[in-house]
Amino acid sequence: INVSVFPPSNACIGRYILNMQITSCGHTYQRCLGDFYVLFNPWCADDPVYMDNQAHRDEYVLNEHGILYEGVHKHITSRPWHFGQFEDGILDICLKILDMGASYHHGSDRDHCWRNDPVHVSMVVNHMISSHTTNAVMKIPENNDYLKGTKPFSWNGSVPILQQWYNGRCRPVRYAYCGCLASVMCTVMRCLGIPSRVVTNFCFPSSIENPLGINEIFDCTGKIICGKDKLWRYHCWNESWMARRDLNQCCGDWQCLDPTPLETGRGLACSGPTWVRSIREGELDLDYDGHHMFSRVNSNYVGWLSQNNGTKTKFFCDAWPCGQHLITKSVGSEQFEDITGAYKYELGSVKNKEAYYRAYRRIHPGYCNASNCHIDRELSSLKNPFLSDSGINMRLKMANCPMYGEDVQLHWLLENLRGENKSLKFNLCAQIITYSGCPLDQFWKDSVTVTLGPREVKKIPLCISYSQYGPYLCDHNIMKVVAVSDSECGEVLMVSRDIVINRPPVIVKLLSQPRLKVPCTAEISFCNPLQEDMKNCVMTLEGCGLFKEPMTIDLGTLASNQQARTVVEFTPYRLGSHRLLANLGCHKF
Repeated sequence: INVSVFPPSNACIGRYILNMQITSCGHTYQRCLGDFYVLFNPWCADDPVYMDNQAHRDEYVLNEHGILYEGVHKHITSRPWHFGQFEDGILDICLKILDMGASYHHGSDRDHCWRNDPVHVSMVVNHMISSHTTNAVMKIPENNDYLKGTKPFSWNGSVPILQQWYNGRCRPVRYAYCGCLASVMCTVMRCLGIPSRVVTNFCFPSSIENPLGINEIFDCTGKIICGKDKLWRYHCWNESWMARRDLNQCCGDWQCLDPTPLETGRGLACSGPTWVRSIREGELDLDYDGHHMFSRVNSNYVGWLSQNNGTKTKFFCDAWPCGQHLITKSVGSEQFEDITGAYKYELGSVKNKEAYYRAYRRIHPGYCNASNCHIDRELSSLKNPFLSDSGINMRLKMANCPMYGEDVQLHWLLENLRGENKSLKFNLCAQIITYSGCPLDQFWKDSVTVTLGPREVKKIPLCISYSQYGPYLCDHNIMKVVAVSDSECGEVLMVSRDIVINRPPVIVKLLSQPRLKVPCTAEISFCNPLQEDMKNCVMTLEGCGLFKEPMTIDLGTLASNQQARTVVEFTPYRLGSHRLLANLGCHKF
């Protein structure tokens, strides 16, 4: 007897048991034939997660390999990530996440009725990834202290994280950052059949007091003073594809889900799902957390100088607007795709202004009936004056692309726009910044007097040696260089540049052709580029379909310019496209 089961498109996802009942001669027998799983189906036109493009389904459902984009908007870095949604046991772990988070929105999970709705499923997953509950999948370190767990940037994929959570009695895995959280959520959503991708937003504002404004305060040396507001250099979240029946959508579209708990004024909370198109249109009343997501791509940056007498003065500076660069991995390519246009219209366009006015009136109820001109005047009063208004143009331009161990070379370009001489005294400094905008050590300071003739253009070379920044960089490979004019000279001018220090590469070379269930070897090599020893060097190898669990190799101490080579053997246990990842950790990073 062949039994065919045809689940309807509104069936609840999960694990089912198929029983057979036999009645013969007045006796009834029960027999379990086995179990099966029902998932969302993006190939089915009646399913709310239906995606009609095969190439997109291949990328956003079937692809186990992803890329995380990090760095700063002028220097984007990337690193591979293994989603591993088809690894053994991952589906059961994902369903366990739904079980543990079932009471989040529904109080009781006795009828499981919400499990046929991708909106509610995504809300539960979003909450479970990194909430403050005892069963969250991951935990974010407090005050950048992760001595009691794994370094957030050392993870290569989702599988070890989910396995550690499941095997550890569903206790949070320590530790994560936004890229980890978005990637683990992407794994869970793809595993459940919901097309998903990881998005990176550069210049991401986190403000408590003003939803559409972010304040960064500097002292007279150019050092950032830690305040309530934070300007994240980048932030990752998740997008999932579904038709929102609660919004009367008949076709699928991208919905934004941010599993990183952020301060919202009502405490720490995750965000979404939010229809991406509603963010672009400024229709904030339609959706969950619409005003939070709108402010994260439309806030205005304001830089302040804190005076010794306690007052604050606005800089003359050319500020980079928040949320002006949003990217994700391209379909079928290793390159990134710019999706900024999905979140906002072109800056300064009529549609961009209309959306902003619409959102502003909803975020600030006091302006509900205000005219557009009134809102424009209010916004103009909050912004920094442009450098050109002071008669000076300035910018910091990179002269090299520094790697660990190399000096940072910059060109400071100044132009006098006026017909008279200018003489200004500047204070310069460099400071370590975390990706989440937390200022750390100020390790370099200098002062210089610049004299510019009428219409003169001057280029001043700046150099920050590795010996100056090396002891402070640690895991945070971002520094901020600032030049600020002395307030006694009148108008306060400021120019800054975020700089990413690239990590030295680890080279992976296959020594034999990988074949299913046949031992294969690879050579992993790394050279210490520093003029000092690298201590506690540990190499971690990982690959879906190649290693059942990550392989760790202790390399000990590597002397300056020492080349480390190691040969590893593994046996591919699954067909498909595989990627071997090697990650090096040491006392420096």
